[in-house]
Amino acid sequence: MTSRDGRLGVGVIGGGRVGPVLGAALGGAGHAIVGVATVSDGGRDRVDALLPGVPVLTVPELVERSELVLLAVPDEELPDLVAGLAAVGAWQPGQLVVHTAPGHGTAVLQPALAAGAIPLAIHPAMAFTGTSIDLARLQECWCAVTAPAPVLPIAQALVVELGAEPVVVAEADRAAYGAVIASARSFAADAVAGFVRELREAGVDEPTRLLGPLIRSAVENALAQ
Repeated sequence: MTSRDGRLGVGVIGGGRVGPVLGAALGGAGHAIVGVATVSDGGRDRVDALLPGVPVLTVPELVERSELVLLAVPDEELPDLVAGLAAVGAWQPGQLVVHTAPGHGTAVLQPALAAGAIPLAIHPAMAFTGTSIDLARLQECWCAVTAPAPVLPIAQALVVELGAEPVVVAEADRAAYGAVIASARSFAADAVAGFVRELREAGVDEPTRLLGPLIRSAVENALAQ
């Protein structure tokens, strides 16, 4: 359902921490969120909190009704999902298909492209909580965008509508980009957990409150240098 001002009917596949947040951001930009496909109780709770009134649909229903399909699923699930929907003829010519997996470019969307869909890869480089906090954090976020040259401006425009900044990552570099993202996320989680444990052993009652300002300031200083 496209309105007269060119806004899109957006369907979100995935009720994890990423999909409902990006759906809410696109809804805030004026797009119509037609539904979310999720089977978990946590996903339904996030839809209720971030997208009140938006229906939970099956994947085939959602793809049929959407002009932009946002695939916010784990990296390892993405290839089978795209291929499975192609096998049942779900993808539509001219439909925008966007995935958020950091380690994939648009090659993983080839089955959708073969059906006439427009493939875009957009990864917001931030750690999501799955709450409204993320909508504010998107304002300071950069998103890696990968797309065929003729439709790259569409991906960049969607990122701007999310409130973020786009940075182009070439298809050939997407796997390396994804590896860096995974390493950075793992390093941060492991390091903080270790520091918290050691401070507790040193007798600090609330180590996270002590570490928060220290780690944030240290990271900001390191990035500035």
